[in-house]
Formats: sequence, C-alpha cells, structure tokens
Amino acid sequence: MKEYAEYDGLGLAELVRKREVSPTELVEAAIERIERHDPRLNAVVYKGYDDARRTAARELPDGPFKGVPFLIKDLGIGVAGWPRTSGSRFAKDVVDTADSGLMRRYRASGVVPLGKTNTPEYGITGTAESALLGPCRNPWNPNHTAGGSSGGSAAAVAAGMVPLAHASDGLGSIRIPAACCGLVGLKVTRDRNPNLPDGFDYALGNVVDHVVSRTVRDSAAMLDATGYAEPGSPYPAPQKSAPYLEEVSKSPGRLRIAWSAETPSGRPINPEIQAALEKTAETLRALGHEVIERGLGIDYRALYASRGPAAAANFAAGMARLIDQIGREPEPEELEPLTWATLKAGRRQTGPDVMRSLQETRMLNRKTLAAFEHFEVFLCPVMGEPPTEIGFLDPINLEPKEVNRRQGRVYPYTAPFNYSGQPSMSLPLAMSEAGLPLGMMFTARYGDEATLFRLAGQLEREVPWADRRPPIYG
Repeated sequence: MKEYAEYDGLGLAELVRKREVSPTELVEAAIERIERHDPRLNAVVYKGYDDARRTAARELPDGPFKGVPFLIKDLGIGVAGWPRTSGSRFAKDVVDTADSGLMRRYRASGVVPLGKTNTPEYGITGTAESALLGPCRNPWNPNHTAGGSSGGSAAAVAAGMVPLAHASDGLGSIRIPAACCGLVGLKVTRDRNPNLPDGFDYALGNVVDHVVSRTVRDSAAMLDATGYAEPGSPYPAPQKSAPYLEEVSKSPGRLRIAWSAETPSGRPINPEIQAALEKTAETLRALGHEVIERGLGIDYRALYASRGPAAAANFAAGMARLIDQIGREPEPEELEPLTWATLKAGRRQTGPDVMRSLQETRMLNRKTLAAFEHFEVFLCPVMGEPPTEIGFLDPINLEPKEVNRRQGRVYPYTAPFNYSGQPSMSLPLAMSEAGLPLGMMFTARYGDEATLFRLAGQLEREVPWADRRPPIYG
C-alpha cells in the first residue's frame, strides 16, 4: 500500500470500514516501513510482527481505529507475552503475562499492536538513549535526539511507521519528543487515562499515558476511546461535556491566553525558540484571542525542589516491586549511573521527608492552578533549546549531576503541569533554521482538554503542519 504513510489513524480506519484495504494489508505496510527506516532510527526495539499478523487476520473490535497499526512504549504498559525491559539491563528478561488495563482499552479501540518502542532506562531522562536499547534518532536529523522518554514512539510516528503510538509523560515525556519530532503530543489531565489495576509507579498522579500523533483529531479520538473512569478509580478526572473529536472542529471562541518565556534559572532561551514563541503569540492575536504577556508567577525552583524527596522515594518503591518480581538486587553494571543515583537517593528518604515533600508540592501547586483564574490557556515553549545532538544528555557516560544540569537547561518548562495535573499539549508550529521541529506548549485549566482540542484544531487549520515531513519520510 504505497499511500499508507499519507493517512492519519482515522483515515486508515475509514479505508478499512469502506473495505478499500484490509487490516492485514495495513500491518504489512507498517512492517515494510519499519524494516526500511528503523535500522537508521532505532525506534522499534521489539517486533511483534507474528502477533500483529494473527490479530489483523481475526475479527477486530469496531473501534475508531479498527485495523490501524500501533506501537507501545517499552515502559509502564504490559502486553501479554511481550517483554517490558523499561530500557534497563536489569529488567531485560521481564515478560508480561497479561495486558494492563490501558492496553485492553487500546485493543478495544481497534488498533493492531506491532511492537514496542525505545525508551531511556525507567524513563528518567528526556532522551531515548540507554545502555540496553541504544540511542533513538530523530527522523529530521539522525544526529539529534528524538527526545524522551517516549522518543521511540515519536520517531516511529514522525517517520511514518505508524500514524500514532502510545506514549507516557511524567515530567514532559510526551510533549518533549512530540516537540523534537514535529508531532502533536498531549499530556492529559491526571487520571484521565486510568491504567488500573496497574499504575503503582505512576508517581501519585504525575505520570499519565496517551499518544503522540501527526494530527489533532487522532489524539482526540484516542482519548475518547480510552479516557473514561474505571470502576473503583479513586480520583477520576472531571467528565467531558462532549466527545473530544467533536471539539476539534469547534471554534474555541475568544480565549484569554497568557504567554511567557520565563525560565526557572532566569536565563534566556534559544533565540529561534524565542522568535517562534513571539510569532505564535502574534498568530493567536490575529485569530482574535486576547493575548497577554505574563508568567505564572510561581517559584519554579522551590516547586522543583519540593518534589525531589517524594519522586526519589517513589522510584525506590517501584524498584522494590521490580526487585521482588525478579527475585534479586541489581548488579552494579545492570543500572546506569543516573539510575543508581536516583535509587540510592530514594532509599535514603525518611517518612517525614516524603510527607513534607508531598505537602510542599501540594501547596505550591495551588499557586500554579490559581494563576489560571486570570486566563484560560498558558503558552510557552516545550523546550529551551532545539533538539540536542545524540550524547548531549548521555545518561551512561556523563555524571548524574551533569545530566540533570543539562536537562534543566534544555527542558525548563514541562514539569509544573505534571505536578498540578493539568492538561498540556505540544503543537509543531515552527522549525529551526537547521530543519528541526520546535514545539509550542499550550496548557489549560484542570480537566479542560476540550479547550486545548478546540484551540489546537484552529491552529492546525491556520498553520497546517501535515505536509511538513522529515527527509526520511519517502
């Protein structure tokens, strides 16, 4: 199927419904593109081709993505019979015996899972580079990162291997790779996509799952399929008022939008990203929105510092479960230096340390949420620098403190909205002079994905990016 990569997920599903193409043909087209492009990118780290062919040959659920090839990030989500390495040599032999809760919802949407995608060790860094899986490369320029921790999924979608793929976001891990690879990436509201009965390691609501996609409507339709409360969900997200797919075509009305380039360090960001941000603000103003330059008015440094003890302890708790499952402690060479540093820090935390951390973060989150009483959407860049070269954030050979210092410079913006639980979306609205995507980030009030989908739909029509393809795309 020569035209396979020209369609988004809903477009391919429509072809299946019209019987113009079969799910089996779509699977073979996806496999062909993976085999052609992945040797250069290293995006797909487990190939479940035989399972995919069997699934495509059976009767599929009549969901919105019936017959559409799909990839799963190799972190967090369990797929029955498939490995889940979490990008780590310690977990390389872990195989899931059953689908996780969210995986069952993906299957019900009609997708055909093809394999697993590259991720850094336990999703810790904002680049998909690990000792086990190797670096994932950006389709726009393979010398540069595809971002992380959902870098493999983003690279695969940007290269046209699949139209959308699973991703997860704990400190920016959907929005960062979407920005690096020129995609739509939505971090949904906390608990919008439950992963029960799993989700022990979801950092008390900081981590969410969704997808990266080429079109806004694919993101909306998949959230319609997966984003509903599960019986027993202790903290379900606020209910939507209409299907998100319908919101994409609605006018957002005249929104009050604040924008800022402020960083926690006070250092200016890359000039190209600053210019793209200002141009985006001008575009929004031309579309009739009230656009004001103002920051959130929060103490970024205090917010980030407040979360440290709880985040480290949460990681140590997750590793304790994995150690119980594997039946032994990791050997020194089985974890990367940054992972060891994080695990040791987590094991040092006391109960009062963790509780104070959670209390302080909660109180600081109130300031973030209160800022949105003055506007409906906040605009800032996703990143402070264009996608970096492979190795700049190397978690294997750099000292842990240096990795974190560099990450703070490159990724200053995304984390506050994981802490507050708000929906936050990266849109591919600009390109650097070197031909690398630059993502702009839009954040809405808690539970208000609808406004983001309306605004994203408007921008997709005004600044279309669908025809902007990386050189590898052909």
